[in-house]
Formats: sequence, C-alpha cells, structure tokens
Amino acid sequence: MKEVVIGIDIGGSYTKYGIVDFKGNCLRENFISTSKYADFDVYFDTLQTEIEETLSQINDPIKIMGIGIGAPNGNYYRGTIENAPNLNWKGTIALVDKMKEYYPGLPIKLTNDANAAALGEMIYGGAKGMKDFIVITLGTGLGSGIVVDGNIVYGNDGFAGELGHINVKHRGRECGCGKRGCLETYVSASGIRRTVFKLLAEKVTDTELRNYSFKDLTSKMITEAAKKGDPIALEAFEITGRILGVKLADAVACTSPETIFLFGGLAQAGEILLEPTRIYMEENLFPIYRGKVKLERSHLQETNVAVLGASALIWKELQS
Repeated sequence: MKEVVIGIDIGGSYTKYGIVDFKGNCLRENFISTSKYADFDVYFDTLQTEIEETLSQINDPIKIMGIGIGAPNGNYYRGTIENAPNLNWKGTIALVDKMKEYYPGLPIKLTNDANAAALGEMIYGGAKGMKDFIVITLGTGLGSGIVVDGNIVYGNDGFAGELGHINVKHRGRECGCGKRGCLETYVSASGIRRTVFKLLAEKVTDTELRNYSFKDLTSKMITEAAKKGDPIALEAFEITGRILGVKLADAVACTSPETIFLFGGLAQAGEILLEPTRIYMEENLFPIYRGKVKLERSHLQETNVAVLGASALIWKELQS
C-alpha cells in the first residue's frame, strides 16, 4: 500500500491540491477557485468534496499519512489563517481544527504558502543541500519563505519573513493589509498591472496593452507582450525588477542566503524579470555580499512546488 500525503496550496486566486508520495511524485492534482467563495464554509465544503473525488480516482491502494497546507498568513504554531489580505475571509480561520473534523487522527499541519514553497524547493528542488536560501512567491501578492541553517524562520509568533509587507514608498500604493507602500503592491501579478496602467496614463506610447481594461489585463498578458518587445510591458518589468532588486538586497543583509528563488506566475517571465532584478540587487548589496548570492527561478514546476512543499510539512514531521 502506497503511503501518500494530501498537499494543499491556498492562493489568493486558486487553491491547488495534490496527492503526493514520499519521493515527491504527484499521483493526482487538481484545483478550485479561491476568490470565487466569499463564505469560508462553502469554500471548505467544496474543497473537501473535490479532494475526496480526486482520491477516489486513484486505482492503487493508498494510505493517507497526513495533510499539509500552505496558506497566506498561515500560522504554523496555531493552525490558523489570520487576517490574510488577499483572501475573502477575514479574521482568524481555524483551518486545521476544521480539517480535523473530516480527517480525525491524521497529522495536519499549516504554514504560510511561501514557507511551503520553500520546503518544496529544499526537499525536491534547487535548494537540495542548501541551508540558507529564500523563496519569493510572486502571485496575487508577494510571499517569502526564509530558510536559515536548514530551518524555516517562523519567529516568535509564526509570522516571520513577510517581505511582501516591507515598505517601498512612504504613503505609496494602498495594500490589502491596510498599509500603504507595501512591496507586494508593486511587485506581484496585481502590482505589475498597476504599474502598467500608471505608465499608460503618463505616456502616449503605442502598445497593445491599451486594448485591455484593468479588470481584463493579466500578468500573463503583460509577460507575453514583453516577450514580443512591447515598450510599456518592458518598462513595467524594468520598474518591477528595480524595486524587487533593491528590497532583495535588504533581505540579503539580514540572512546572507546562498540563493534566492523566484516562484509563481510573474516569475514565468524568466530573464525579462530576473535580469533587471539581478542588476539592481547586485548594485544595492552591501559590498561583502556582492557576487555571492544567486538569483534563479524555482527548479520545480510552477504548478506544484507549493503543493509539494505543503506535503513536505507532513513528511518532515513523520521523519522527525
């Protein structure tokens, strides 16, 4: 009988889940919308039903060893999602307790979605053998998982490492967290859309991006336009890379990582984003760090790194 873990990645737009074995093979995976559900209970019932349906599609006998979950503002210590700015459900959501109602007796662990991605990178991806690295997730918002001496940094209350909410500009763009000027309002899928529309308002440059409303424009469209040489799209990536590079230089001064990995939809732009980010990071590094820190895309498939990381929460727990 094959031992498996259910890995769940809750994002601002979609929730992805997979049935993962110890070697990181995803036997089945699927997703549901996150943003569609304003009511948490309706969302949870839908997710649980879909997971059971997916489990029923596996022909070989399996044994579920536990459930690992990555979610924005996921508190590892308490098993709760707390005031996540990019989710519809506000306040404190006791997700682990809710999950235990359906799966009593199973180990169930929750962490920040970016921490889950970092675990996935460490166990299955490019960070194998590394003890000090950072994973930056570029989705609806910006998340970060920081690993120091082989361990995820959780801090005193379980919320350490929120690089998406360090300040970029005093009284800058409004953020879903209630602050203004947060990094994720400039560097994320939603952030680059805001940058594009600011450029469109300031310039008369001919660009295909003028054909879309703010609601319809996606970061994928901006990426595709940049690959075709669209001047507004390229400038938006230059601005995004500059802001991200400067702030990554600050992060390096705190933890001195070997590598910083970028993961998520916006990272699919590849060198269009990585090149300016790398240049500005290197320029702004404290001199003793220059030439030492690599910047790379995640080595795992964009579709399942956080799912693998969420499952790794349980495998790591079982091993220890």
